[in-house]
Amino acid sequence: HVHLEESGGGLVQAGGSLRLSCAASGRTFSSYAMGWFRQAPGKEREFVAALRWTNGNTFYADSVKGRFTISRDNAKNTVYLQMNSLQPEDTAVYYCAASSKFGVVAKRESYDSWGQGTQVTVSS
Repeated sequence: HVHLEESGGGLVQAGGSLRLSCAASGRTFSSYAMGWFRQAPGKEREFVAALRWTNGNTFYADSVKGRFTISRDNAKNTVYLQMNSLQPEDTAVYYCAASSKFGVVAKRESYDSWGQGTQVTVSS
């Protein structure tokens, strides 16, 4: 159904900021949540942040709380991840995901659609 495409990744120095975008296109559906996950080489894909589309509630992993902000632009069918105070341990491929049904937002199994990922690299 829905096609997700991430953008906005790149190279940034520690302490810097990036804003990732996830644009949805194609056939749309009523999403319960949109989420961001990340995966570093040799590690499992981990939860970063999520937004419940129905009420706008947001959720964050402890590792990014206070530094990252997830938001949406309904008119553009786009979800954003504002990343501030970036650290080298934030280096990973970041993936956007959409869930069409209720579930635990921090679990990757809750999501039906995934983007292709965008690389974020943070240098010291």
